[in-house]
This record gives sequence, C-alpha cells and structure tokens, in this order.
Amino acid sequence: MKDMNIFNEILQAEKRIRPHILKTPLIESRNLSMLIEGKVFLKLENEQHTGSFKARGSLNKILSLSEDEQKRGVMAASTGNHALGLARALEITNVQGTVYLPKHASKSKIAALSNYPVELQFFGTDALSTELHAKEQAQIQNKVWVSPYNDQQIIGGQGTIGIELDQQLNHFDHVLVTIGGGGLISGIGTYLKIKRPKAKIQGCEPELSQEMTLSLAADRIMGMEEERETLSDGSAGGIEEGSITFPICQKVIDETILVTEDEIASAIKLISTEHDKIIEGAAGVAVASLIKNKAQFKGSTVVIVICGGNIDLRKFNKLLSSIPFQTQFRS
Repeated sequence: MKDMNIFNEILQAEKRIRPHILKTPLIESRNLSMLIEGKVFLKLENEQHTGSFKARGSLNKILSLSEDEQKRGVMAASTGNHALGLARALEITNVQGTVYLPKHASKSKIAALSNYPVELQFFGTDALSTELHAKEQAQIQNKVWVSPYNDQQIIGGQGTIGIELDQQLNHFDHVLVTIGGGGLISGIGTYLKIKRPKAKIQGCEPELSQEMTLSLAADRIMGMEEERETLSDGSAGGIEEGSITFPICQKVIDETILVTEDEIASAIKLISTEHDKIIEGAAGVAVASLIKNKAQFKGSTVVIVICGGNIDLRKFNKLLSSIPFQTQFRS
C-alpha cells in the first residue's frame, strides 16, 4: 500500500511540476558503452534547473502545501543542492523560507543561492547535525519542515525521473543511482519497480559515507563510526532515524556499490574529458561504480543518473590537474 502511495505521488508530482522543470537529456556514452561491450546512457540531471535533480522534489513539496502552510513559511537544511532547488521553488511560489547549511558547504553553492530570495543560516560541520538542528528550529518557529529526502512529496518529485526514463528508453537492464538520504533512489526505484520490474536498481555510495550500505546490511539505520570528508559532498551525511526512505530502499535497491575517492575523481575527469560535462562528486560516484564493476555489466544496457553538476570550480580545476587520467575504461 505504501508503495502505491509513493507511486501515485509520483504521478501527481508529474502534473504539478512539469510546467516548471526540464525533461533532461538521456545521452549514450560511447566510451562507457565500449567499456562494458553494451550500452550506457547518462541521464543528465546536471542540466536540470539549479544544476541537480533536487529542483524536482523541492518544487513538488512547495506546490503541495496548503495556503496556511505557505503563509507560515518553510525551513530546510542542505549541503547545497536541496537548498538551490528549494530556493527556486520559493521564488516560483512567493513563499518565504530559511535554509540551514553546514559551515563547510560548497562556496559555489552558497554563491548560487545568493541569486534567490531565501534566508541562509549556518550550523554544524556535518549534514546530519545541521539537519537535526534545522528541524528543531522549524518546530520552535512553527515553520513547515522541508526534508531533503524524508518526505513523500520530495520522493514523489524525484521519482519523475523514472517517468522520463520510461519514456526515453525502450529497454534497460540496470539503473545506477547515487544514495544520500535515499530520496532519489526511493522515487526512481518505486516507479521503475512497477513499470520496469526486470530492471535492477544499483545504489552507489562513496566508501567514506556509506550509511545506506551499512543500514541495509544491519537491517536498521546505521551511521559511520567517523564522519570523513568526501568528494561526494552532495550525498554525504547520515540517515534520519525513522526515515520513510529506508524501508523503501530495502525494497527497491537490488545491491549497493562502494567506490573510493580516487575512483570518484577519475570518473569526474572522464566525463569532463570524454563528454565536455562538468559533474559533481555525487554524480561521479555512480559513474565510478560502473567503471569499477565493468565485468558485472558486460553486454547489458545501463542508465547512470548524473544527479548534479554543482561542484566548486576551484576544486574541479584542482582535481583535473592533480588526478592522473584513468585509462581502465578503454580496456
């Protein structure tokens, strides 16, 4: 029943947000296709409004609010992309909002937020502590809390990517999706498990922030023993206790794949070199997962969700100049 509730929310989200979002391109990567002797397609959410898939869920949430809720205003926490998506949604709807970010949030994302009418507050050094503090403040100030992932309307908005994939490609065997709190893969996975039940859903995480992998193995929400910085800052951080995404992920994720920081960096450089696309660390995680496990995907048709392109340009330039180009994808 809950699965159908999310599925129906995805259908409603499609109607609500379609006038305000882009149907992002799905392009074949010839180099990655050669790597697996099959077909690899990139779903370019880095070309979505605000540079990531987060524009979908945030807008669906705000458009779902009652008039009273919109008057109260909203509050959220984000490492950047959720904040950008929410800020755009607030601009479209003329709703007031505040976003809390970790003190180490990407400077490029902070700069991008200055273009929107949203108040910024900074708290904590990791995504989970920032989120918990902001949620407490929302309750104290009687604001509507807009979770980055733990919300049916957020999941529904992200799930519209699944609708587009179903329309854009007649057949695919695997879909690789980077996992943060689980909202993206919950939405895409719920839709595709009903519409394309034979397709396998692979969840991708950096080794330094593998909360969902640990949680799935333990059958309960787990955290990392030590929070460490990762190139995949957009997916970093823990999973909120009681999150509705966890039981969904237990149902829709067929397996998880872990990648190293060097593998993420190499994947970012590969996409830049071979496709002239700037992608962020979280998107590099999914690309790296395919490269690392090329034998597993041999001869199949794979979709990689390129979840965003909001990477600090100084970090990006440093990465390009310092990381040796991996040639393994050619072999």
